[in-house]
Amino acid sequence: MPDSPLPSRHLRALRQIALLLLSLAVTLLGLMLVTFTISRVVPIDPVLSIVGERATTAQYEAVRLELGLDEPLWRQFGIYVSDVLHGDLGQSIRTKRPVAGEIVRYFPATLELATLATLFGVIVGVPAGVLAATKPGTWVDQVVRIVGLMGYSMPVFWLGLMGLLLFYGVLDWVGGPGQLDAGYQMMLEFDVTRYTGMILIDTAVAGEWGMFANALSHIVLPAGVLGYTSMAYISRMTRSFMMNELSQEYITTARVKGMPERRVIWVHALKNVMVPLITVIALSYAYLLEGSVLTETIFAWPGLGSYITDALFAADMPAVLGGTLVVGVVFVALNMMSDVLYRLVDPRAN
Repeated sequence: MPDSPLPSRHLRALRQIALLLLSLAVTLLGLMLVTFTISRVVPIDPVLSIVGERATTAQYEAVRLELGLDEPLWRQFGIYVSDVLHGDLGQSIRTKRPVAGEIVRYFPATLELATLATLFGVIVGVPAGVLAATKPGTWVDQVVRIVGLMGYSMPVFWLGLMGLLLFYGVLDWVGGPGQLDAGYQMMLEFDVTRYTGMILIDTAVAGEWGMFANALSHIVLPAGVLGYTSMAYISRMTRSFMMNELSQEYITTARVKGMPERRVIWVHALKNVMVPLITVIALSYAYLLEGSVLTETIFAWPGLGSYITDALFAADMPAVLGGTLVVGVVFVALNMMSDVLYRLVDPRAN
């Protein structure tokens, strides 16, 4: 009786998981090495940032020893890796609070903004790309390509400023900068329990629907600006993938057999396009999480991008490096997630 193929499949799956975890560990170690190197080469004295310019030599040396800066670089890196693995990203020079705790407070706002923007990009970008691919050279294709080109060409900060001027300043259709109006902001601190840190979810759970509507009016414009750039990228890639897929022989065979065109496009072709499109969407999401600094600054959005920017201007290197490390970890995690989804959607990749 021949051996069952089950053990070999299990062994192959375990090998893939082991390689994935090893790749993750090496990537994160390299990321920590980069952030550690940056902290040592920037022309900012971390000790002087803490003690101030009027500190005595004894105070300076005491803090220097406390930070472990008298140790060899390899040992300093080992201490840094150990601290990061224990969730210790250092202490902010500005606020004197743990950086990890501050990132936990600021990151949900960025996550909420990037998630809404990505949803907009996918919901609009994928159908637009499919329609453009099925009607090449027509006015539909031209409109999708021009709109996508505008999304690539126009700077995000300009789109944000024009959006504020038109939709907030002139038409008064949306809320202004910030997450809430001033009155609701005070209510948020006392009346709403922050379960997730994402204002739409927390206000909905608390049943504060007036505050929810106000928060929605504030987030719709920055999410729309970011979502437009995401939609431009996703629609362009979807169009390219679909045009390649629609030229395949199995599509021609399906049409010859009389299969409805809607089913050929939206079921068979789109199903195969979703395999590479998952990676595109994941990369777009990661870009919005790490690249929303300008948007958060323009809209006074209290997210991680604003936190890193403010820390950079204040020479608060522990906060800058902690935020940078978190962004890198999120980027790596999203790439891993896209790889796993890729394998689930397309078993041939296993």
